[in-house]
Amino acid sequence: MKFYNINQPRERVSFRQSVLQGAASGKGLYFPENIPVISPSRLAEMEKMDLPQLAAHLLYEFVREDFSFESFEELCQRAFNFPIPLKEIDPRLYTLELFHGPSLAFKDIGARFLSQTLQKFSGSFNREITVLVATSGDTGSAVAQSFFNVEGIRVVLLYPSGKVSDLQEKTLTTVGGNVEALEVDGAFDDCQQLVKQAFADQELTSRLVLTSANSINVGRFLPQMVYYFWALFQLPRDKRNRVVFSVPSGNYGNLSAGLMAWKMGLSAARFVASSNINRVFPDYLDTGRYQPRDPVSTLSNAMDVGNPSNFVRIAELFNHDHQAIRRLVSYYVGDDPQIRQTIRQVAEEKDYILDPHGAVGYLGCQNQLQPGETGVFLETAHPAKFQNTVETSIHNKLPLPEYLDRMLKKQKQATQMPADYPSFKAWLLDRLDQP
Repeated sequence: MKFYNINQPRERVSFRQSVLQGAASGKGLYFPENIPVISPSRLAEMEKMDLPQLAAHLLYEFVREDFSFESFEELCQRAFNFPIPLKEIDPRLYTLELFHGPSLAFKDIGARFLSQTLQKFSGSFNREITVLVATSGDTGSAVAQSFFNVEGIRVVLLYPSGKVSDLQEKTLTTVGGNVEALEVDGAFDDCQQLVKQAFADQELTSRLVLTSANSINVGRFLPQMVYYFWALFQLPRDKRNRVVFSVPSGNYGNLSAGLMAWKMGLSAARFVASSNINRVFPDYLDTGRYQPRDPVSTLSNAMDVGNPSNFVRIAELFNHDHQAIRRLVSYYVGDDPQIRQTIRQVAEEKDYILDPHGAVGYLGCQNQLQPGETGVFLETAHPAKFQNTVETSIHNKLPLPEYLDRMLKKQKQATQMPADYPSFKAWLLDRLDQP
């Protein structure tokens, strides 16, 4: 299978090349030239598989040009090596816990798959691969953990100064080794723009081997489809007919992956784009017009995105048919007071601790479910990663997982960087342009 540049459809590359490039030319994103549809009988067979086997069988059509099935299944065994449990909150509401990986966030799933893939491909270069990552928090820590000490790869994390939690910042800036953090004087969108400009800079890409570990990279984006099927297979059979997935949404890679899974044959009735007050996509659903704007800082900071990169993938998936998207996707918008109230209420009434992003997903389910439907909301990060917000909401202390406790004790190491491309480019060439 080939992947084409959404901005320049005649540009078609292999999976390997799309992963190594990260972004397509002209600031475009790669997209598969076709989406394989899995028959109900084949899905019934997949239901009996464990998670790594399921991943290998679901994704192999996208990568068969570059892998034998045996080598790809081995890669998936290494990448999907932690649990993704579905937990019942009440008889018609479930949560899919995506935070049991090494950095305690859903980004571990795509990041581990990508790190294994890049390590496989890196042997064809006589220079290190530089992975550029714009992060509003969890992407950076997942990439840092997944790529730490991976031979032949360096990682540069760009995060917005003062717009990630203290714990998140420690997970970004204390890894060391082949991972370096840049603290950018701006918003997440500024970080993302710097990365996009770097990929579009022919001088830079001729001197450095650059790729991305953001969801703009198909190697990060594709594996996220797997856990939608995994969630469905964990539901009781009598609750699978009308399933609604509520997806906490910021850069919309997660929702894009869910919609791709639906195209492949996932039995989902519809999706809820659960947003904070950065409501660019909800406004698009209302009006049919996509209008980026400056993001506003919120408690659910990983969703503070004013120009989500993956919107173009959603549009492409439905041939830019606004009405077709609206038939499958509704939305819910939650603000900070609602997030705090929901975290407190669910802890008291359901004995379950939400993180701020999962709280938005929960609200989307609660407010959008119709009679006879079963809701599954994605819980995307361990609540302890947002310790202050959660503890002040539930009026109780949270025990820190060992990983976070260890990070908190380390010294932050980050380079200050203006939201200015010439400065960023000069830094890259100075630090990384090595034979």
